[in-house]
Amino acid sequence: MSKNHGYIAWAIGLMLCLAGCEARSGLPTTHMQIGGKNCTLEMALTDADQQTGLMHRDPMPDDHGMIFPFKDEAVRHFYNENVRFDIDVIFIDSSSKVVAIKQLEAYDAHIVSSEFPAKYVIELNRGMAAKLGVAAGSQLSLPIDLPGPKN
Repeated sequence: MSKNHGYIAWAIGLMLCLAGCEARSGLPTTHMQIGGKNCTLEMALTDADQQTGLMHRDPMPDDHGMIFPFKDEAVRHFYNENVRFDIDVIFIDSSSKVVAIKQLEAYDAHIVSSEFPAKYVIELNRGMAAKLGVAAGSQLSLPIDLPGPKN
């Protein structure tokens, strides 16, 4: 393959990925503006994907994360067991308002709770929520292409 053909194939691959590719995990992705930064979020849509989350993976780039959409709004409980890096857990209600942010350390098996009903959860590298200016009470714009859970 010539250099030009290789570049064209790379550019087409990048465009397809930006249009909604699957992450290396095989999960579909979406894009979301968080604090003015365009982030790529893997979508954990099934019970199995939600149970596995970010377990057994290498750390993510700062502009990546995972989003967990749920069928209903309820108090949510998360832990970081078998996750190799520290994370922020952002709990969001059905009106797209952040109801809580918790931090978990790598391999942390203790459970954190949203304390208030949440319909969505986003996991980012630890410290990214503060770096992006996201706090409890912040209003976020969820991706319009975010499907409901497949549970």
